[in-house]
Amino acid sequence: MPSRVDVAVVGASSLVGEALLEVLEERDFPVAELYLLDAADSVGQAHAFKGRNLRVRDTAGFDFTKARLVFFACDADLAASHWEVAAAAGCLMVDLSGACSVDDLPCLVPEVNGGLLDTLHDCRAVASPLPEAVALSTLLAPVRQQLDVQRVSVTACLPVSTRGRAGVNELARQTAELLNARPLEPRVFDRQVAFNMLAQTEEVDAQGHARQERRLVDELRQLLGLPELAVAVTFVQAPVFFGESLVLSLLSRESVDVDRLSAALDAAPGIELVEAGDYPTVVGDAVGQDVIYVGRLRRGMNDPRELNLWIVSDNVRKGAALNAVQSGELLIKHYL
Repeated sequence: MPSRVDVAVVGASSLVGEALLEVLEERDFPVAELYLLDAADSVGQAHAFKGRNLRVRDTAGFDFTKARLVFFACDADLAASHWEVAAAAGCLMVDLSGACSVDDLPCLVPEVNGGLLDTLHDCRAVASPLPEAVALSTLLAPVRQQLDVQRVSVTACLPVSTRGRAGVNELARQTAELLNARPLEPRVFDRQVAFNMLAQTEEVDAQGHARQERRLVDELRQLLGLPELAVAVTFVQAPVFFGESLVLSLLSRESVDVDRLSAALDAAPGIELVEAGDYPTVVGDAVGQDVIYVGRLRRGMNDPRELNLWIVSDNVRKGAALNAVQSGELLIKHYL
């Protein structure tokens, strides 16, 4: 790994961008110059990094030849408008925006497919997938070593931070309005989200599936190397600020040995297995942590080939920022 690398963060003022800065500092990432970039309305904001206050610059005017590694922690439109420019400048890139499909950009979760760069020719850009894909693939990787998984069904209860700072502010505002008996006017979400659960998190297509639900299926199949894996996904909007909670059910070809599987999960990287009789929560366990928590591990009531469990993870830190930084570490180790 080189002594120091010039790094740019596009979307530095987003929730994920700010978390990226924290993780870069905590892991002592070999940063030489750090360029904070964002859209025009965030230009001029200051963020602390290693004792300095760095100002956010306008992405549109940035010379990407100054950076060797770029993190796109922004929305898909901003990433798409600068992706080719950064690539032409020879930058290594980690994309968190979802601007590219899995056909165009391979997904990387170091605990799952950390050897990816050894198998691909000149792969200088990778995608850090959805936080839900990070959590599920981290869990399913050791499960696959024990079971021949045939089908996966997941219900993901998403926090409002999946909508960024606007989602967090919306839940706070709605909660205050309701507690003070004031009229509530939904703005970010299409209806009341405070003290409520919404059956979908975005618009759905003609078949009733949301774009992010389809993205999760594609990313999970690629990460696990199972292009034909049957995956059923439902995203639910929960009135929670940070941390995702996932209900996972899978069907294997053989009977599930819970004790053997528990031992495998307990030894797997990136996983904290909670002992039987207890269960983890996002507020009490996952938020601010660098692992995913797994609990309520059990066989199906009527089918011994069925496995059910509960997963919680910090969507901003573990699922996005940490995974992106670890991916960046692999890129510079491989190419610089």
